[in-house]
Amino acid sequence: MKKTLSLLAVGVSLAFSPITQAKVTIGEPEKEDLTFGFIKLTDMAPLAVAYEKHYFEDEGLYVSLQSQANWKVLLDRVIDGELDGAHMLAGQPIGATIGIGTKADIITAFSMDLNGNAITVSNDVWEQMKPSLAKDADGKIAHPIKADSLKPVIQQYNSEGKPFKMGMVFPVSTHNYELRYWLAAGGINPGFYAPDKGDNSGTLQADALLSVTPPPQMPATMEAGTIHGYSVGEPWNQQAVFKGIGVPVVTDYEIWQNNPEKVFGVSKQWAEKYPNTHLRVVRAMIRAAYWLDEENNKNRHEAVGILARSEYVGADKAVIANSMTGTFEYEKGDKREIPDFNVFFRHNATYPYYSDAVWTLTQMRRWGQISEYKPDSWYMDIAKKVYRPDIYKQAAQSLIDDGTFKASDFPELNSSDGFKAPQKHFIDNITFDGKHPNAYLEKFSIGLKDKETI
Repeated sequence: MKKTLSLLAVGVSLAFSPITQAKVTIGEPEKEDLTFGFIKLTDMAPLAVAYEKHYFEDEGLYVSLQSQANWKVLLDRVIDGELDGAHMLAGQPIGATIGIGTKADIITAFSMDLNGNAITVSNDVWEQMKPSLAKDADGKIAHPIKADSLKPVIQQYNSEGKPFKMGMVFPVSTHNYELRYWLAAGGINPGFYAPDKGDNSGTLQADALLSVTPPPQMPATMEAGTIHGYSVGEPWNQQAVFKGIGVPVVTDYEIWQNNPEKVFGVSKQWAEKYPNTHLRVVRAMIRAAYWLDEENNKNRHEAVGILARSEYVGADKAVIANSMTGTFEYEKGDKREIPDFNVFFRHNATYPYYSDAVWTLTQMRRWGQISEYKPDSWYMDIAKKVYRPDIYKQAAQSLIDDGTFKASDFPELNSSDGFKAPQKHFIDNITFDGKHPNAYLEKFSIGLKDKETI
């Protein structure tokens, strides 16, 4: 049954007004039949749940979900209009907007999840790392594992004239930036991009060579020996454990606690043409994210059953459950509690923070994808062009107005300026303040800063 919706302002192009403004009604969706794209990863869950629980239908929307071959195809299809929107890497709307690869105006008004990635190495590399690793009081390997333990392995490879290769899913992916962050924190240079010199390999001056591999192909590519490790989302780290071909050594929760991972992206043109439709999509996905985290993850086993189906992720239930139900398995048999490895709603996970966009931009600059110095104001301008909390706030407030949610479910709704407080939970203990991106870049010993170029 379709609900009557209320909103503070009609249309996504209007600025968000104070919560005390009188309620008005959201119009009917300008477009009812929609096609959304996704990649076969567990963090596409809000889309699957919104579909399976009929939250889209509640909004008068009739949605088709289509898996895509890779991130480039997915982005291109959103840009050319074949897809109305998609599950995207957090860096994709930003990268497209500033012209890394394809140039297009893509926006996001909804963050799909926090955490959910890990870095896995082959069994051979793991055996070389293990002797240098400390043990905890129970005699298990102490976590988090830092890249310091990988550095001598890479040095040995390089001394023998053999490149050490690692996979990541896309040049503007959080997986790329998290892998680079972890490596650099251990004194390993992951290489630079130099687009102004026509070199987009990301391997200039590299100790370890990073290249793109589609997520579902990661385990097989490592098993074949083409790469020695990879950074990817679930279930493809746990798949390596189940197949006995590799060991996840660190999660992104340990690299940067509660980091943003995927977003729901649409073209700016689409959002402006279909503002009511967009708001209704965000409403449905907020409901799905809440269901996924509701009452201490009580629905996660049902979610695992949905995701295991071939039309969604298509991995074994046991593999998906290993990381979706509050645990994570490192070395085979070493399963540990990580309740927040996958977060969809709590910790304000659905809110599209400007500071998340700024962090991604700092990493683009750090590794040369942004080849020239930019003032702090530029980072702010791009963040506000791409991330749209104004749209999110309208959708969330309408859910409060119609009684679906309580105001307390959205603590950021009335208080946030779009920036998180300075974040301290990084593996290298460096604090990130989204309002001071250049000062943040100055803190790193490896990476570009100020007016440095390659």
